[in-house]
Amino acid sequence: MSSEIDVLVLGGAGVDTIVQVPELPLPYADSYMVPAIETRAGQTGDFVAVGVHALGLRTHHIDMIGDDREGDLVRALHRDRGIGLTEVPLSAGTKRAVNLVGPDGRRLSLYDDSRAPDEERLPPPTVAALAAASRHAHVAITHPCADALPTLRETGVSISTDLHNWDGVQAYHEAFAHEADIVFLSTTALANPEKTMRQIAERGRAREVVATAGAEGAYLLADGEVTHIPTVTPRPRWWTPTGRATPSPRATSSAGWRASHPGAAPCTVRSPEPTPARYRRRGRTPSAGSNCWPRQRS
Repeated sequence: MSSEIDVLVLGGAGVDTIVQVPELPLPYADSYMVPAIETRAGQTGDFVAVGVHALGLRTHHIDMIGDDREGDLVRALHRDRGIGLTEVPLSAGTKRAVNLVGPDGRRLSLYDDSRAPDEERLPPPTVAALAAASRHAHVAITHPCADALPTLRETGVSISTDLHNWDGVQAYHEAFAHEADIVFLSTTALANPEKTMRQIAERGRAREVVATAGAEGAYLLADGEVTHIPTVTPRPRWWTPTGRATPSPRATSSAGWRASHPGAAPCTVRSPEPTPARYRRRGRTPSAGSNCWPRQRS
């Protein structure tokens, strides 16, 4: 059966209010004059979908979205770019955040913790039908995507995920780390990056693990060997307007089909990400960090 979708993206839909600030951390003051404040659709899953679609891949995005103005912005983002979107009603309203973005593009994000009810889920039959029609699924670590992993695995679709700056200990990330075929993460919070990379491969299904390390480049674990990939000068078009450095669309897509893109290798630019209160409250701390621009090996 031929696939109708190249990349199915799960989760990570939402709206950011972007505030350009003179520096980060921002010293306390009663007020600041800032150049612009803008509200836009586009969180981690949105921009993965936009990126892989821009590469010419048939892309579809599924997530929980509210019946509100913010949801309209997410719907318009996909509609205007011709990206398929399956929206599941979210009673608490569309996910949103405020991003303080410094002159260097780094950000501090303030997440609205009220938009992810524990009891609401992506419908398994819908996830299964979309996955069955897809070549690859990229899963954001946002709620409730962890619950969709068993359904994805049952369909046989290949899976990638980005653990961001996981510390290698927090239990919340383990389902993503162990169920994905391709795993991205940052070295920021890792005491021993190579050890964590090998544990991901040994305990889970990952055939490739990419650990990004900011100015040091990145590390690729494949076929039992760790290879250091030095940085290259990034092309800033993959920085999103929110200051978010999402997984590069080329890195995401080439990781999904390494066999058809044998020369692809990641490099990295790192951006900090906070720990949303909802994860701290539930004893888990997912926080996004470094992601990749690709280069071709010579």
